[in-house]
Amino acid sequence: MKHNVGSYDAAVRYVAGWLIMLGGVHFGSGWGWLGVLPLLTAGFAYCPLYRVFHWDTTASDRRIAP
Repeated sequence: MKHNVGSYDAAVRYVAGWLIMLGGVHFGSGWGWLGVLPLLTAGFAYCPLYRVFHWDTTASDRRIAP
């Protein structure tokens, strides 16, 4: 499984996942379980939807030598 989620993208997913989960707990809603999806994609640095659309945000992590 090739990584297709860059570090900045993973950080945003991590924060969003926790906020969704905390919102679900706060409001007593089962929708908080949806927060697990961004947490998993951030943790594995892989998003199946990105693969379908041939997107890759790891390019922003690579540095180009001068």
